[in-house]
Amino acid sequence: MLRVKDGDDGAFAQIVQRFQNRLVGVFTNMFADSSLAEDLAQEVFLRVYRAKQGYQPTAKLSTWIFQIAHNLASNSRRSKGRKKEVQFQQSLSGSQPVAFGEERLPENSSLMPTRQFEKSELQDRVQQAMSLLNERQRMAVLLHRFEGMSYADIGEAMDLSPQAVKSLLSRARENLREALESFVQ
Repeated sequence: MLRVKDGDDGAFAQIVQRFQNRLVGVFTNMFADSSLAEDLAQEVFLRVYRAKQGYQPTAKLSTWIFQIAHNLASNSRRSKGRKKEVQFQQSLSGSQPVAFGEERLPENSSLMPTRQFEKSELQDRVQQAMSLLNERQRMAVLLHRFEGMSYADIGEAMDLSPQAVKSLLSRARENLREALESFVQ
């Protein structure tokens, strides 16, 4: 990011390449809308680029980027509640949201169809359970579980203390356990 600050556009392209799929994945899991996820990821990069001159390396780059993403997700959620949306047919690009951990199986996969169905059903149930979490819990789980961020980094990204993150994740795990309990049994 310091190279970007000095005008190195190639360094910015590296940042986009490094974080784009991760941001789209987080936003897709937050909003269950791949088109919105791509738009929000693009907006994160616009904000990063606009803020390049004021960038100070006080935190890890990933923490700073996910802090911007968290703020953008919160703003989007609030403004989405105030706007009436009209749903159109899915874009012709055919892009589909991909859940974390989801693997695209080749058509001639050696996995038996029943196992493929069970895996797909489990992914659907986990996504449903995740959608039941409030925004802060969902973001904390996504950052911790799928981005591998520490409590301190999540706290910095979400403007919380590490203890508050620990508590938030504990409540999220309990909510997920309750939501998935009937499926597992």
